[in-house]
Amino acid sequence: MISPDAARNVVGIIGNVISFGLFLSPVPTFWRICKRKDVEEFKADPYLATLLNCMLWVFYGLPIVHPNSILVVTINGVGLVVEGTYLIIFFLYSPNKKRLRMLAVLGVEAVFMVAVVLGVLLGAHTHEKRSMIVGILCVFFGSLMYFSPLTIMGKVVKTKSVEYMPFFLSLVSFLNGVCWTAYALIRFDLYVTIPNGLGALFGAIQLILYACYYKSTPKKQKQPKDVEMPPAVSGGGGGNVSITVER
Repeated sequence: MISPDAARNVVGIIGNVISFGLFLSPVPTFWRICKRKDVEEFKADPYLATLLNCMLWVFYGLPIVHPNSILVVTINGVGLVVEGTYLIIFFLYSPNKKRLRMLAVLGVEAVFMVAVVLGVLLGAHTHEKRSMIVGILCVFFGSLMYFSPLTIMGKVVKTKSVEYMPFFLSLVSFLNGVCWTAYALIRFDLYVTIPNGLGALFGAIQLILYACYYKSTPKKQKQPKDVEMPPAVSGGGGGNVSITVER
């Protein structure tokens, strides 16, 4: 008989693998940016938001805040490195106006995180209080990021076309949400359950929409089309992913 802790670790490792794949989803976009030496119309906003999300989850998973959450730390630590790499590339090939805006946002995020860390460590002296404060922040920002699929889903319903909603990414996002929700339920963690439960729900709705509108999607000649997809993960990592798909 597998113990709950062992099962939780197995599910968490699977979640790490899936989340890592989702963090790498924007690679085609950044390969294009490097080749053209220009960010074109792409925005740094999704990657800046994901960076903050990862920082919050790393802090949440530390033993001094929420013990026994090392797998949340590992994947979001990887996410920090990946998102940081994306932002460096974006910075190198952006015009000065975009660079200044990026630096301003990064500065605000840095000040915010310092305030959160100092406030939690100095003002809350138990794991329960620290977990609650940081967990609420993680749920708030993670849930906000998960509302972005509503725009894409609305577009699918309006156009009766799934050309802007790649099936594979929707499927993996759904599986990722389910995996991290299961992880949180095995040893109940409300703050990981809420955003990932939303992720699983929105992923399921995307798959249903795909099944409903796949046949009505116009078949056109394949041309590269850049789209921004909804957050990959939250609680096991997260953020919007910008990828290049064929339509």
